[in-house]
Amino acid sequence: MKKFPVTIPTMIIVVVIAMWMLEKDYSEINIMTRIFIAVGAGIISGIISFFLFRFDKENTK
Repeated sequence: MKKFPVTIPTMIIVVVIAMWMLEKDYSEINIMTRIFIAVGAGIISGIISFFLFRFDKENTK
């Protein structure tokens, strides 16, 4: 459960930045398509950050 305080903000930051970049550079794309792309990027970044951060395996010796 120690991974979620890092994973969730990472997903939110990626979605916000993806929406900003898609609005700035690719404004001709439909808004629903931009939302799907941004949410997909957020989910993928959340999965990657969940597996890359290893906070649960701590040595307490």
